[in-house]
Order: sequence, then structure tokens, then C-alpha cells
Amino acid sequence: MGTLRFFLIAFAVWLGCGPALAERRVALVMGNSAYKNVARLANPANDAALVGGMFRKAGFDSVDIRLDLNASDMRRSLREFAGRTRDADVAVIYYAGHGIELDGTNYLIPTDATLETDGDVLDETIALDRALFAVEPAKQLRLVILDACRDNPFAKTMKRTVASRAIGRGLAKVEPTSPNTLIAFAAKAGSTASDGDTKNSPFATALVDRLPTPGLDLGKAFRFVRDDVLKSTGYKQEPFVYGSLGGDDVPLVAVKPVIAGPQANPDAEIRRDYELALQLGTRDGWTAFLNRFPSGFYSDLAKGQLNKIAAEETRTAAAEKARQAEEEKARLASDRAKKAEQEKAAAAAKAAEDAKAAAEKAKQIEEAKAAAAEQRRKDAEAAVAKALADRQAAEKAASELAAKQASEKAQRDGEQKVAAVAPTQSMPGLSSQETAKLVQSELRRVGCHPAPADGIWTDSSQRSLTLFNKYAGTKFDAKQASFEALDALKSKPGRVCPLVCDRGFKADGDTCVKITCRAGYRVNDDNECEKVQDKKPVATREDAKKRDSERKQTEAAPAKLQASGQIVCTGTGGICRPVRPGCSLERRGIGNVEVCN
Repeated sequence: MGTLRFFLIAFAVWLGCGPALAERRVALVMGNSAYKNVARLANPANDAALVGGMFRKAGFDSVDIRLDLNASDMRRSLREFAGRTRDADVAVIYYAGHGIELDGTNYLIPTDATLETDGDVLDETIALDRALFAVEPAKQLRLVILDACRDNPFAKTMKRTVASRAIGRGLAKVEPTSPNTLIAFAAKAGSTASDGDTKNSPFATALVDRLPTPGLDLGKAFRFVRDDVLKSTGYKQEPFVYGSLGGDDVPLVAVKPVIAGPQANPDAEIRRDYELALQLGTRDGWTAFLNRFPSGFYSDLAKGQLNKIAAEETRTAAAEKARQAEEEKARLASDRAKKAEQEKAAAAAKAAEDAKAAAEKAKQIEEAKAAAAEQRRKDAEAAVAKALADRQAAEKAASELAAKQASEKAQRDGEQKVAAVAPTQSMPGLSSQETAKLVQSELRRVGCHPAPADGIWTDSSQRSLTLFNKYAGTKFDAKQASFEALDALKSKPGRVCPLVCDRGFKADGDTCVKITCRAGYRVNDDNECEKVQDKKPVATREDAKKRDSERKQTEAAPAKLQASGQIVCTGTGGICRPVRPGCSLERRGIGNVEVCN
């Protein structure tokens, strides 16, 4: 009966929570890192594991995590997932890896793609529409999350078969046609996303922090994700959500209902059997109880009751023996028994009386023990009931407090982040130095500010903003950094100011490379290679005078040296040599003569 009653209570609870328990949620998580024909991506596999774990902790009925999928694996995974969404209320697909936009259509890139030409995109990739088709059968919510807005390396090497074909930067804007369908991009259309400096991207980290908040509407959760990513990337990356939901809140994780009413006590059946045996109060009743429940709190009480019965039986037996001894004493006295027999009978009667008194005392002790044990039982049951009621009250209060704190925190964070993002000159979230640093960083990104971003608005920074105004067609005040200028800089996806290189270097994309000329050529003042011209020297009158003076000085050198005592000249040919060691020169006639000891 006790087991049947438990199942009836459980069934009633299930019926009361029917709508919440019936909601079926499924998720497919894909992360492509190990690309075969371009550099490996570090974060997608880590991001997929992180987001998949979040869905599992949120209580999804099915979470399928797939890593490093080729084209065949991706198609099979989407086909199998489409089968699971037919009986689902909520269906979610998360993809991290490379994506590409071709002529306004978005594609997800498997790990075995080569994409040598733009025509290969149709054969080697998976269209985003294929993922939307897979979540289409879900009844309440269809969600596709794309962390695939990275700078795509395939677009740089891909050959275009049609010159006018557009290959976009990032992913293209999408407008879902089905109701209750959302498509979340890590960065808004036409821009790229950052992988960050940790093992997880800023977008994945914000998703795991915000989406599983119990009771938080999905649209509001993605707005919090946007604010978190903007802040963590220095306002360079802005996530975007396409599609819409109805007027009712749609949380990814619902608030758990508080179950009202008393909870089933697992000891209720034992307690009822104990009370039945207590009413019987027989040895057989307590023995049957202990055979069914050999151990536990109530079993110890039953053993005490058995001890009480045993003491009563001992007392009764002792009283019967005392009565019999008294009768025997009376009989012997009436029959004029011998004195020895009378004394023996008296001793026996006294012993029986002592045994009776001892049994009576033992009975009283056991009754006291049984009464104390029964009181402990009642106290324990009352304590259990009070603890159960206190726990239910504490759980209810904790649930209400957690929901209130989550709502207040969400509202507080939203107000702070909205204030931090508003692009107005009077924004209190950033100081003038921080604003200048952000503007300098953006000027450097678009090629107008060669110096590092230090937050000091100098003449160099003013010239940089003036240069940006010239090439961007804007008219911002260059004397100060403003949030209007910051917004305009962020709207530029690439270089605005032309790249200026030093002499001997030329611009190649966003970098300066050294100009190399072939043999016999050199770089001229116009940074062009020109042939080296061999020029013969032309003799002038000044050169002739210089050579004649040098000749005369050379001819006069021996005579000057000889006069100074350093050399001696002999012979008619004017041959001169240094004075030998240990010798000296003496003046004789018109010349010097070497004299040696």
C-alpha cells in the first residue's frame, strides 16, 4: 500500500507539472578548427565544447557536439538533427568556424574545403539555408547562432570566374521568413569577429554567461551579450541578431516551479506498521515487525518493546513461584512438618519474594526505558517534520530571492552597459583620455595615425584626424577627440588614408615593401628604377695646378728631410736613405755626410 501511495503522489505531481516537463529542447553544436588547406583556428573547438556544456547544464533533452567536420559529415549531422526537431518545441544550432558570403548568400565552410575558385563555394560548402531548414520543424523557437564572422583566408586566394561577383567581408544580413526564428551573428553584417586572447572567443564567453539565466527573455539575453562583447573588444565587435519573437517572454531556461504541499515521507510506511504493532503490544506482533524491518530507528524501538514484554513475563513467573512457595509453606505448617522443612520452605519463600521484588524492579526499569524511547521517537518525528517544512520554506525563499537578484542584476547591467555604449559627447562612462585613446586606435586601424594610441591628443593626432576628414569626406573638429568621430571611424571596414612609404619602398596592400632593382639599375628620387650612367672625369685648370704643386712637394721632400737630419742622400742620382743606427750626420760643404763610430 505504501509503494502504491508513493506512485500515486508522484503521478499527481507529474500531472501538475505537465506543460513544463513536456517541453522538448534539442541542440546541435558544431566547431571546425582543423582546416586542411588554410591555417588552423584555435578557438572553435573550445567554443563548441563550452557552448555544448552550457546546453547540457540547462537541461536540454538532446545535445549533439560535433568537431572538425568535413562537408559530408556536416550534411549528415544536419540531416539527422532535422529528424530530431520534428517532435521538439525548441531547436538550436551553434556553429563556430569559417564562413563566407558570396553574392549576398552565406555559407558555412567544412574542414576539407579548398575553394580555389568562386564556383567551388556551391560544391564544397554548406549553405546557411540548410541549417535553417533543419530547425524549421520546431514548434516554439528556432535559433541559429553563428560564430563564423572571422576574416576568411579563402577569399584572399580564391580566383573569380566572374569579375563582377561579390565576395563580402564577414557574413551578409539575413531576414528569416519563419516566425519565432532568430539568427545571431558574432559580428554584424559586413564586419569580422575577434577570437580574443583566451581559449574562447568573446562571443562564446558572453553566450555562456547570459543565455542560461533562468527566466531571462532570449531577446534581452542577446542584448546583454552584445554589450559584453562590445566592452571586452574595446567597442570593435558588435554582435547582431536577425529575426523577431512575439510579445511573450521566451527564456532559454525557464524558472523552476516551487512544488507546494507536503512531501512524501519515506518512513511513513514503517511508522504505520510500528504504530499497529504498538497497538497489539504482543511478542508476536513485535517479532513480525522486526522480521520485516530488521534495522533502523523504529526497529530499535521495537526491540525495546520486546525487552519490556520479556521483563513482564519474568515478573509474572516470579510472582507465580512466590505464590506457590506460600502455599507450600502453609501446607507444611498445617501438616506439622518438621522444623527443618519449615525453615527450608521459609527460605524458599523469602527467595521467591526477593526474586519477585527484583522482577518488579526490572519491569519498572524496562517500562521507563520504553517510555523514554517512545518519547524520543515522537520528538524525532516532530523534528523531521519541522526540518522538512523549514527546508521547503528555505527553498521557496531562495528561489524567489535568486529570481529577484537575477532580474535586478540583469536590469542593472543593462542600464550600465547602455550608458557605456551611447555615442554622445556627454557620456560619463569614459574620460577624455580614454576617448582619445579609442579614437587614436581607430585612426591607426584605418591607416591615418602611425603613432601608438596613448590617449594624449597632440598635434600628430590632430593631423591624423584632419587626414581622415580629407579622405573620408567628414568635417570633425580635429582639436579634440569626440564620440561622433569614433562612430564614424568604426563604420569604416578598412583603410581610409593612403599608405605613404619612405624612399626606396613602395605600398603593397597595407604594408611597405623594399623596391628591388635589377643589376645595373638603381632607385631614383621618384622611387623608380633607372639605369646607372658611367661618367668619365673631365680635367680642369684647377686639377692641373693641384698636380703640379704635389709634384714639386714630392721633389723637395728629400732635401727637406736631409736638412732636418733624418736622411742622407748620395750619388748623382739623388738616392736617399734613412740614417743607420749608431750614425749621425755632419755638415760638410753644402751637404750632410753620414759619420759612424
